[in-house]
Amino acid sequence: MARIVMKFGGTSVADLDRIKNVARHVKREVDAGHEVAVVVSAMSGKTNELVGWVQNMPKVVGANSPFYDAREYDAVVASGEQVTAGLLAIALQAMDINARSWQGWQIAIRTDNAHGAARIQEIDGADIVNRMGEGQVAVIAGFQGIGPDNRIATLGRGGSDTSAVAVAAALKADRCDIYTDVDGVYTTDPRIVPQARRLKKIAFEEMLEMASLGAKVLQVRSVELAMVHKVRTFVRSSFEDPDAPGMGDFLNPPGTLICDEDEIVEQEVVTGIAYAKDEAQISLRRLADRPGVSAAIFGPLAESHINVDMIVQNISEDGSKTDMTFTVPSGDVDKAIKVLGENKEKIGYDVVQNESGLVKVSVIGIGMRSHAGVAATAFKALADKGINIKAITTSEIKISILIDGPYAELAVRTLHSCYGLDKN
Repeated sequence: MARIVMKFGGTSVADLDRIKNVARHVKREVDAGHEVAVVVSAMSGKTNELVGWVQNMPKVVGANSPFYDAREYDAVVASGEQVTAGLLAIALQAMDINARSWQGWQIAIRTDNAHGAARIQEIDGADIVNRMGEGQVAVIAGFQGIGPDNRIATLGRGGSDTSAVAVAAALKADRCDIYTDVDGVYTTDPRIVPQARRLKKIAFEEMLEMASLGAKVLQVRSVELAMVHKVRTFVRSSFEDPDAPGMGDFLNPPGTLICDEDEIVEQEVVTGIAYAKDEAQISLRRLADRPGVSAAIFGPLAESHINVDMIVQNISEDGSKTDMTFTVPSGDVDKAIKVLGENKEKIGYDVVQNESGLVKVSVIGIGMRSHAGVAATAFKALADKGINIKAITTSEIKISILIDGPYAELAVRTLHSCYGLDKN
């Protein structure tokens, strides 16, 4: 017998028939004798609908300001998960399974007071553990907790993944199964590279890089949490037949295991290729090369919640001037230009230039730590295809390359092939 946390995303619970299918997945684990807790998202599309209602309400009443109270936003938006949890509990009860739904505040999942983007601080899982020991399945509304003001606080978009991993850590679960609309983590996007392979295992660090660099399988914060608390996490498909052979195999279920790298016996040099579209490049020309310039640039951008990624600096021959180039999401370009303009005198640049429609392609693998020439292989492969590189950043297990948007798919296919990821 093991303790398992199962999480089901919005597409997995999109309607009553899919909720019934989820209940069958849960029943399989209960019938196997496991203690089970379930974390659910809102039904597909419901959160967007609720957010739209909140955003439109000030307009409907003719308010002078479009702003609204974030605490009331949370009260409205958190209701989507509450509905799903109740419906799944009813479905399980109809299958003669002892089940009870729980909202985040009832457990309680305690968060900070950043309504709309709260972070989990503590979970008291004692009551849930006792009930699981008595054979009851806890169906928990994801994406939510309770803030210091004793009001519902939501965790930000994709927060149900974070809820699931946090609950698994609090319950000391043997495993956290994330059920979604894909059957695992692939070497790259199969829509671009049909030869992409499903990975049997991937290290926490690699998954964190892939999630932060464009892979949409898991939310970044959930991977961070899993890595910190060493929560073994499986990515699985909810659309497979719950009773198909192997689905109930506890030691080797279908899907991808995200785990500590010590569990991965044969480490590949490169594990996968990720990409992020809609990147933009901003360049500040002819800055004075003096202490404090970088702080003058990136401090105001950070205060304006603009995420800066790749940074490249070029120094003039005499060392008196420098050019600073960095990337931001395309949607933040106008905001970033405005912030830089407001701080032009303090920064001291001559001119600011920007270019949108770029793509960041990243090569990821923990095997890079012990292998030379990984970057050179990428650069040569892209050069052979006539793809120009605009910027490069590296870390121990990642190489990120900025290129023109139209070359994105060609670059992904080229890199996937040159590192032998097409091979079985």
